[in-house]
Amino acid sequence: MLKWIPYSMVRVAVFFTAGVLAAIYLPDLLSFRLALVISAILVSAYFPCRLFLRGRALNVISGLIGLVAVAFLGYSHLLLKTDSRNKNHLLSTQESIEAYSAIVRSSPESKSKSWKVEVEVIAIKTSKWQPIKGKVLLYISKKGGDVTWRYGDQIIIQGSPQLLRPPSNPGEFDFKRFLSFKNIYHQQYVLPNQVKWIASTERKGFIYYSHRAREWASQKLNQYISGEQEQAIASALVLGVTEGIDTDLINAYSASGALHVLSVSGLHVGIIYVILLFLLKPLNRYSWSRWVVAAISLVCLWSFAFVTGLSPSVLRAVVMFSFVAVARPFGKRTNIYNTLAASAFVLLLYNPYLIMSVGFQLSYLAVLGIVYLQRPIYNLWEVENTVGDWVWQITCVSIAAQIATFSLGLLYFHQFPVYFLVSNLFVIPLSTGVLVVGILLLAISFISPLAVLIGKLLTWLIYFLNWTVFTTEKLPFSLISDIHITTLQCWLLMGVLISFILLFKFRSMKWIYAACLFTLLFSGLQWSHFQESVNKSRLVVYSVSGHQAVEFIDHGKSFFFADSSLLKDEERVRFHIRPNRLQHGVAEVNQEIPFAEKIDGSTIFHWRDKSVAIVSQRNSELPLNLKVDYLIVSQNSFPILSKSKTSFEIGQLIIDGSNSRSYTKKLTKFAKAENIPVHSVLEQGAFIIESRR
Repeated sequence: MLKWIPYSMVRVAVFFTAGVLAAIYLPDLLSFRLALVISAILVSAYFPCRLFLRGRALNVISGLIGLVAVAFLGYSHLLLKTDSRNKNHLLSTQESIEAYSAIVRSSPESKSKSWKVEVEVIAIKTSKWQPIKGKVLLYISKKGGDVTWRYGDQIIIQGSPQLLRPPSNPGEFDFKRFLSFKNIYHQQYVLPNQVKWIASTERKGFIYYSHRAREWASQKLNQYISGEQEQAIASALVLGVTEGIDTDLINAYSASGALHVLSVSGLHVGIIYVILLFLLKPLNRYSWSRWVVAAISLVCLWSFAFVTGLSPSVLRAVVMFSFVAVARPFGKRTNIYNTLAASAFVLLLYNPYLIMSVGFQLSYLAVLGIVYLQRPIYNLWEVENTVGDWVWQITCVSIAAQIATFSLGLLYFHQFPVYFLVSNLFVIPLSTGVLVVGILLLAISFISPLAVLIGKLLTWLIYFLNWTVFTTEKLPFSLISDIHITTLQCWLLMGVLISFILLFKFRSMKWIYAACLFTLLFSGLQWSHFQESVNKSRLVVYSVSGHQAVEFIDHGKSFFFADSSLLKDEERVRFHIRPNRLQHGVAEVNQEIPFAEKIDGSTIFHWRDKSVAIVSQRNSELPLNLKVDYLIVSQNSFPILSKSKTSFEIGQLIIDGSNSRSYTKKLTKFAKAENIPVHSVLEQGAFIIESRR
């Protein structure tokens, strides 16, 4: 037990996190009160153990009781922080909502056709106004111009918010689950005339002024930096605002392994902290300097967080390094792993759902990887010249962070950047320069002539940063993409990596056996996935609002039939279609379909032992006496007739996403009246047929 004494906060954070995760995946296992009672009983049992037990039994039993109590506290804490369990929540409303009053809780974010803003509901109007709690993700059409609301303003929205829906297509990103981790369960798309501004916030607290500070900083950056891409990158690197970055730029940063620099995180805050320590180094000669340096560091770090609008990623990183700054004056009496665990524990106390944030997971894994692996890797090679040593240090940091986050990167992003070592040699110094010069620009922005010069320097730095990223992306085989692994396989990969790390540390054969076992399990799951998902044929009629999308997948080959506008819309294809292709190992996509036949304005596919007809031209007439297993209707094209006028047989009717909702209702009603099985992808999600042949 003595070896674990320095890691007490690690144990507490691990057990608290285990309780939080148990509540996320098994929320109905225990009620909030029961979990709290069990915690209280365990805490009460802890003190008698301290009185009556001695020696090793005291350490083991009392320690285990205390940690299990912490786990139950984590469970109850998450239930407490889950708004949907509140009896006065928006989810409990049964009556029809005519309008609702809400407080703006985020800065409006620009989308292609709308403004996105998060609002907190305070009252709803049914038969009368009544107080209620809940959050709504509001989309306001851009047809009415810019949104002028600020954080804390009160508005009234006409209409009723809709419950978020689960994914409509196989493998599609679960936006409903993602927002539930932010306690958001409703959304609404409104026109500008449906929203009325009521009043500004009366209590202008810390967060309000933080948002105003970010608006001011964003305006200053845009004022002195030229070029839309350069302005977007500056806002991302300095303020953590990524909404202005276009898809091509994001893809380039992702392919080069530099995507991590586009969000203010531990890297950026760590850079600021290191620079602060360097600038304050002359104070080290004084005995009282340690706590003064810590105080100055805290003020500077939280000032930076304030200017960035206190975004979650910045708060996470600042809290982490705040603990490091406070622990530093204690010197050898503290442990970096204890410090990191304490920061994670505090963040989870503030918001337990942070554990499900990709940024939270990657940040802590990357920092742990750098802390534990960077020095041993660096010691493998001694470089005598200064420049070579500097290059080797950056390389070691990149390798350590990549090893720690490798499996999560495959799970979430399905790709691996081959040249991450090369790109980071340039990206890390350049992004550091952009961050430092950007902060300097904000600091001297009131001196206009000097700000203009600094702005030009910053523009050129960002230009070279983007050029480096695009050049790396264009290198041959720069990206290994379309990698599919499950969550269990991600854990097995972690097990393999940890086994090899422990092998080098302890020089024991048992870690080789562990690595081999994890590898065999991983391979077995991959083989099973191939048999169950890849080695199949599948017909999918996707649910894409306003579009026609039909895909035949046959053992890794795709035959895709869609309207021209969807084929050109890479973003929609990536979101709605690509996840299913990824899951089924599609390596080749064809738009020429050899088993298609054109008949009287309709397209008939002879797929396996099935016939599939698609009608997509208005008032199309099917061939006489036609028999099809599946008829797919697009673009409101199929005439709704009575059974006496029809001369064809339909096994099942599928109404795709290109039809209007009113037409879909009419056609569904017609099909049911004629006893024809019907499936509407807009209402029921994608239509899927599988075959092993």
